[in-house]
Amino acid sequence: AVPVRRIGFLARPVECKESRIGKKPIEVPSNVTITLEGQDLKVKGPLGELSRTYPREVKVLKEESGQLKVMKALDTRRANQMHGLFRTLTDNMVVGVSKGFEKRLQLVGVGYRAMLEGKDLVLNLGFSHPVRMAIPDGLQVKVEDNTRIAVSGYDRCAIGEFAASVRKWRPPEPYKGKGVKYADEIVRRKEGKAGKKK
Repeated sequence: AVPVRRIGFLARPVECKESRIGKKPIEVPSNVTITLEGQDLKVKGPLGELSRTYPREVKVLKEESGQLKVMKALDTRRANQMHGLFRTLTDNMVVGVSKGFEKRLQLVGVGYRAMLEGKDLVLNLGFSHPVRMAIPDGLQVKVEDNTRIAVSGYDRCAIGEFAASVRKWRPPEPYKGKGVKYADEIVRRKEGKAGKKK
């Protein structure tokens, strides 16, 4: 009988490398005011004010140069994941209150159009009735040529959520490309049954 050799695996500790994004310091423009109290950060600029409470895995430091730095407070995999995420979220806050963000949508389809009525965005998307959406506070919506919608503001998350809720009413379909799409979105097209018969 051949002796069975047991191969032992050594349990290695999980090595958590520093996040490349998380290591980058955040430049704070002169027109932005930073208030840091423990794990609570407030950012105020010409366009508005945003605040965020950070989890215990990360901490925010305000350096003498005026830059913000997001650091890991613990050496765990979860802290490593949160490091880059919260650095990006913090950068979005600073950029948002100083410069703002914009997301553009395009309506594609015969008879599809958008218009503004007071504080509502009204969409005609081929349903039996127009879709009426209330524009959230802090967001500005512009309609150009009845088919192009620009959503702007200082809170990037709110802009993304509102744009996604508009698109959800009629996502672009793959045959004719009809629907509501992001301006930079590439819709993958499919060939219909008639095209396959040739």
